[in-house]
Amino acid sequence: MLVTKMKMAGSVVLLIALLSAIAPLTSEALNVRGHLLKSKTFRSPPILLGPGSVSNKYYHDVDFPRGHLAVKSFDAEVVDENGVPVPLHETYLHHWVAVPYYALKKSQSSDAQKVPAMIKGNDGVCKRSLTQYFGLGSETRHTATWVPDPYGIETGNQEKAPEGYEEKWLLNIHAIDTRGVVDKPSCTECKCDSYNVTIDEYGRTVSKNYTGGLLCCYDQTQCQLKEGFNGEVRTVFLQYTVTWLDWTDAVVPVKIYIFDVTDTAMLDGIHERSCKVEYQVEECSTENRANNECIHTKTTRAVLPRGGDIVYSVAHQHSGGVGASLHGQDGRLLCESLPTYGTGKEAGNEANYIVGMSSCYPKPGSIKVSDGEVLTIVSNYSSTREHTGVMGLVYILVAEPQQPAPAPSLCFSFPAPWCLPAWMSGNM
Repeated sequence: MLVTKMKMAGSVVLLIALLSAIAPLTSEALNVRGHLLKSKTFRSPPILLGPGSVSNKYYHDVDFPRGHLAVKSFDAEVVDENGVPVPLHETYLHHWVAVPYYALKKSQSSDAQKVPAMIKGNDGVCKRSLTQYFGLGSETRHTATWVPDPYGIETGNQEKAPEGYEEKWLLNIHAIDTRGVVDKPSCTECKCDSYNVTIDEYGRTVSKNYTGGLLCCYDQTQCQLKEGFNGEVRTVFLQYTVTWLDWTDAVVPVKIYIFDVTDTAMLDGIHERSCKVEYQVEECSTENRANNECIHTKTTRAVLPRGGDIVYSVAHQHSGGVGASLHGQDGRLLCESLPTYGTGKEAGNEANYIVGMSSCYPKPGSIKVSDGEVLTIVSNYSSTREHTGVMGLVYILVAEPQQPAPAPSLCFSFPAPWCLPAWMSGNM
């Protein structure tokens, strides 16, 4: 008992010293069991946009921290050449995604039997269309992406790379310039009439029943401008900040699953291209409008390949969205994500745009899901008017069951969580 009290007394003295030492830390801070939390900000290649124009390009081998890492957060926003945030009512960020892939090493480039690159992708069920590790849209500035301790998203483990390959990263950034356009909502919702598009980017005829969505606002398309409007071409960037730890055994890995409310695999039994990614919300009926019931609800079910503890979740919706949720096989609510709409003109608070989605952080160990559990995805939109090309994605991080954990540590958060070793906290 005396030894324990002496250890705890010593811990208090040490804690006071730590508070003084950690206060000035900025780009690096102490985190899990004394490991350094690191952070670095990068920029995408330049994106050139004229009034009403669209850029939807893929950028390969972009800047990303190298080494075997545990990524803790990935935050992004659109900025101009001076680093000034660009508001959504000028450049609408439809979406951005960051995807790891394996690229053939230069030393192997002469091997004709090997493909030059292959997508690494997440653990989710939409293998062809939603392979990203990170990604958001207009909500990116005010959506928390922090992965709680002791969890981390593993990247850069060369032992898991196919022989002769190395991990790299690509960005897909879909930005729409709405300066001087006739109707901003029609441009951001990719209505085909506003873009005068009848042929998609692959030369296929767009169905007359398809009134708006990704098929009509592909790279280099043009939304209708007001007559006589002239504006300069300007350069913007996706500026992104990655926070990470060097990988250690103290980090608990998580699996990334992305569920799409348009997924039809359980309905038709066909998994190939079952995730349509986008859908349309029809305007509500006169009767529903009179009863103030203009909410469009879309649901689907999907199988979770591997179970564990849900440690984080967030949804992605477009303007008009009023929230999305994920439910267990027994109907229990697992997580819910709700939008925040802006009320002004400044970047991060743009009126009528979703400027943030709430992130779900369950109490550790409180939300468990099973191998093969059938989950229900729900996406709600206001239907006071028609919305085209909307999305209802739910992103979750799942920690699979681990070996018995060591004795708990004493944890703090300044500015990021940090834990005293168990022997210092009197738990041994």
